[in-house]
Amino acid sequence: MIALELSKEQIRSEYGTLPISEQDEITRKLSMLIAGQCGNEPLDKVVARFDYSRQRYFQLLALFRKEGARALLSSKRGPKSKYRRTQEVVCQVIRHRFLDPEASTKVIAQKLRQCHFHVSKRTVDRVIAQYGLQKKTLSVPSAATADRDRDLPHLQNQAPRKGRRNQHRTRRPPTAGG
Repeated sequence: MIALELSKEQIRSEYGTLPISEQDEITRKLSMLIAGQCGNEPLDKVVARFDYSRQRYFQLLALFRKEGARALLSSKRGPKSKYRRTQEVVCQVIRHRFLDPEASTKVIAQKLRQCHFHVSKRTVDRVIAQYGLQKKTLSVPSAATADRDRDLPHLQNQAPRKGRRNQHRTRRPPTAGG
């Protein structure tokens, strides 16, 4: 029988060493389970060596017994879907923005809450920012632009350009056929 020394960095025997990558969490967790179940070391020392708690050890052991090594891979944490910003909420925010472009995001959020959608002002802000529905603002020339234009006297003294803009358009007389 081969004696194995298991740690979170490597698996070692008298015949050689097998390194464990830091990204390989399945092998690290499996090594801990093997050391805990098959070794003669106390469980508290095993879990301390692998930087886990006893509770997490038994959770991993139950997962391994139920589903195998694949269950040792950690799943993504946090919410799995946008439960506040559903497609219906997004459509309603866009609808309210187009119905009343002057309405603030606070007012839109209040209207949606009256329709039994549980949204905050921040959620409405995010939807409006995502779709680029901000209110249009008039651009006011900066002081630097006004100073620059004032320092260009040749632009101020130019005569208006002649062209069709200044001519009055006349309507053509109706023709006999139509």
